[in-house]
Amino acid sequence: MSEKNVLAILGSPHTNGTTAAMLNLAVHKAEQMGYAVTKINLYENKLSFCTGCRICMDTHICVQKDDIQEIALLLHKSQLVILAAPVYWANVPAPVKNLFDRLLGAAMEETNTFPKPRLRGKQYMILISCNTPAPFSWILGQSGGAIRSMDEFFKTAGMKPAGKVVCTNAKNKKELSKQITKKIERCLK
Repeated sequence: MSEKNVLAILGSPHTNGTTAAMLNLAVHKAEQMGYAVTKINLYENKLSFCTGCRICMDTHICVQKDDIQEIALLLHKSQLVILAAPVYWANVPAPVKNLFDRLLGAAMEETNTFPKPRLRGKQYMILISCNTPAPFSWILGQSGGAIRSMDEFFKTAGMKPAGKVVCTNAKNKKELSKQITKKIERCLK
């Protein structure tokens, strides 16, 4: 039996915040299920900004030499990717967007019509924390913008959703609610 791999990505600068707690719970559950989990923190990785050279479309990997090569390798060998990010200005934080930009050639092939995915057969899970209280988070489009950005990357890459969990009113939460905990656990069944 081949090893089941999970790539867990923290897209928050706060390692003790709600976003990190959501990711830690998902990682714990995945490990209980027998997955080998590799966890990375985008704020601790060296990732230069995308220069828009588009060489990666032919090489399948960014030509800039930094931590993107390891992340792309982990992405390709994982069956499940869990991305946890807070909402910044109704979207993902800059390091998450930069990750998507830098993985362009690793995730898709350009064609004359719709891009051809390079990550078929894999799944993704989105965990979002948002300081805006519910239902205003949805009414004002705060969480929706971040989810759309994440969905667009993963779906264009050919991946299937395993689940999406949004924790609204996350500011100063000391622990995850039972409802959020159950939603995260359900995504990993």
